[in-house]
Parts: sequence; C-alpha cells; structure tokens
Amino acid sequence: MRAKFDNEASEAIANAVREIEKQTDAELVIVIRGRSGPYRHADYLCGVLLAFIGLLFFLFSPFMIHEWLVPFEVILLFTLGTFVCSRLPFLRRLLTSKQFRAKAARQGAAAMFYEAGIANTQAENGLLIYASLLEQQIEIIADRGILKAMPPLEWNTAIHELQNLAMKCEPDTLIESLKNLGKVLAAHMPATGENPNELVDGPRIELK
Repeated sequence: MRAKFDNEASEAIANAVREIEKQTDAELVIVIRGRSGPYRHADYLCGVLLAFIGLLFFLFSPFMIHEWLVPFEVILLFTLGTFVCSRLPFLRRLLTSKQFRAKAARQGAAAMFYEAGIANTQAENGLLIYASLLEQQIEIIADRGILKAMPPLEWNTAIHELQNLAMKCEPDTLIESLKNLGKVLAAHMPATGENPNELVDGPRIELK
C-alpha cells in the first residue's frame, strides 16, 4: 500500500486538489501517514509472546538443550519478535486495540490541523483529509467556515464515503472520493475569486 503513494500519485492528488479549489473557496490539505501513533509496546508484546513460546518449547522439548543456552535463545527470540512486528503493520494492528488506533489517528489529525496552518486561514475555510494507513482510518477536520456552509446530510454523506476508504486507501479511489466531496463544497461554498490560496495543494505524504 505504501508503494502506491509515490511521486506520480502525489502529483495526481495535487492536481485533483487544484481542480477542486477552482470551484470552491474551501482550502483542502491532504495528509497521508504510514502511522499516527507509537507502537513500540506492540513490538515488545510480540517479542515477549515469541520468547514465551520459545521458552515453553525449550522446557518441554524431547530434544537435549543445554540449559546455559536458554537465556540467550529467549533474548534472541524476543529481539526477533520485536523486529518483525515493527516491520509488519498487520501485526501491530493485531496486538493493539481498535480504540488505541482510533485515538492515535484522531490525535494525529488534530495536531496536523494546527501544524499545517489549516486552522489559520483568514476565512476559516481550511479542510484536512488525514489518512493513517496502519490505523486504517481517515479523519476529516473542517474549520468553522466550512461547517457553517454545509448542509448536514450532504456533508455527512460525503464524509462517510471518504471514511469508508480507510480499509483500502488507494490513490485512485481517494481522488474519486475527493472529487465527489469537491462537488458538495462547490455547491454550497462556491469560488468567489476573492479567496487567496493560503495552503499547499500537494499532499503531505509521510510513510515512515
């Protein structure tokens, strides 16, 4: 999934944002992150589980194992489990709760809303689309100017469509949903020609 958000995908998303902003006064910012939270505890848990399984094997194995080797083998298995988990997002998801992942994505989006300057637009018309790949979650944060202009039903429908992409977020489907969201924005917050482009159009992609 990470490889799909390459330079070509980044340019395609930037072009889509530019086209949307020609039709609306809303300022869109797209952020795609590999993960939003620290998952070292999941890595350690994986290491502990693998080390425990190895220890059970050493204790009950019918094979002859020198006792002095057991501590070293347990440490090796713990290190191996920690390393493997740190490289496999599905293992980190498996070893963390849904609530933890959701909270991490929400906090990451809230921090980005201010860090990227989205909260500082003159007309309060900033809109953040924040996709967190490991958490498989998309967060949308709109400033007050947008929320005032949008009819709840149409807005919530467009947001729901975007959030449904979270399990399989790919560039093409993301762009298509952004265009649908753009139609809603254009209908209720059309471009007046008086709003300067205050935010970068290109997506912010952080996959590490």
